Amino acid sequence: MKWNYTLMHKNIPVVDLKINLEGKITYLGEVYTPTHLPVGIKFAKGRVQRSSLNNWWLNRAIPASRSGIAHALESLNLPSTGALTEKSLGLSLSDQYWIRPIESSIRWEEVNFFDNSFSEDVGNILWMHKPSNGKFDLMSPDNTSDGWLRKKWIIIDGMRCLVKDSSGAARQEAYNEVLASRIMEHLGIPHVSYELLHQDGYAYCVCKDFITRDTELIPAWYVMQTQKKENHVSIYNHYLNCCEQLDIPNVRQAIDQMIVLDFLIVNEDRHQTNFGVVRDANTLEFLGPAPIFDSGTSLWFDKPTQMIGSMANVVCKPFKTSHEQQLGLVSSFDWVDFSKLDRIEDEWMEITEHSVSLDEVRRIAIAQALRQRILKLESLVKSSTSMKLSVDSNQDVLSDVKYSGS
Repeated sequence: MKWNYTLMHKNIPVVDLKINLEGKITYLGEVYTPTHLPVGIKFAKGRVQRSSLNNWWLNRAIPASRSGIAHALESLNLPSTGALTEKSLGLSLSDQYWIRPIESSIRWEEVNFFDNSFSEDVGNILWMHKPSNGKFDLMSPDNTSDGWLRKKWIIIDGMRCLVKDSSGAARQEAYNEVLASRIMEHLGIPHVSYELLHQDGYAYCVCKDFITRDTELIPAWYVMQTQKKENHVSIYNHYLNCCEQLDIPNVRQAIDQMIVLDFLIVNEDRHQTNFGVVRDANTLEFLGPAPIFDSGTSLWFDKPTQMIGSMANVVCKPFKTSHEQQLGLVSSFDWVDFSKLDRIEDEWMEITEHSVSLDEVRRIAIAQALRQRILKLESLVKSSTSMKLSVDSNQDVLSDVKYSGS
């Protein structure tokens, strides 16, 4: 068997691979450094499971549900998003893994996107913009960005920044990200800060990359693959158990903060790959929880205006199917200072003041519903009977919920 790539972790060879034209791993060769395999990769009879590594690899690709991806693949004459990942050597701005052609001696320093410039062609194609010369440069971190909303990486003043689109007629997600940032800033929750970016008459949100050349994001999904989940153990406790086994600090506090935020903003899509932990890519030491990011699918973003508030039927993730049930997992609310949110409705109105997609009626409805959400949480916190810690698996989300969101 002739291997065509070696999976690399920075400059450390991990395992030889055979990748086919569809971008799938079909064979595994020699494993050089098993300690540097991606977190959560499974073994069977002492050997790396090809299916497990292949799932990890394919999940690096742009999901098939991404807005504009079918058009992009047609323009690039590529059969799949997996093939697109291969064209940029699998490089990402979320971790330090990549694939090196088997006969190549190229080093990570020469190709990584943290230190080297990259093409914006793929991101522009997703925005329906073609290069003026008709030629495409596919060396881009956009090839390994997840989520269904259109997004692209750009460089602003030397910093790697992610620009994200919104959906539907209301185009609300960008504004939601900015408001969530404000709430977390007021409550002292570690977070990725989002700002509005106006282009071509529309508002997008933009944030700086919180991962560096020496760190990497490990989504919660992969943390939870490091141990077998017993049927009687809730997803919440399974995640905490896995983090404890990996010696990851401050996880319970971070989950408390995430659950409270998601209750306040009625987040519908905190799936198991848009929260997680950060690891040192050199020492493999887990540094702690990742700052909260990707909170746009919230604030009744896809509901008709008349359904905003208590009338709307919303789903909940990642641990329970209702926000009230999920609040029962919070170990302490002592850190929540409700007075810090006294003027948050005014901030929402200021953030959305110049929106061409959110009308006045909808903006006011969201502001009023947000205040009711804050008051409801305050009432629940004061109630000694409703805040009992929930440790069973009743109303758990499906344990295999992985990718779905923005």
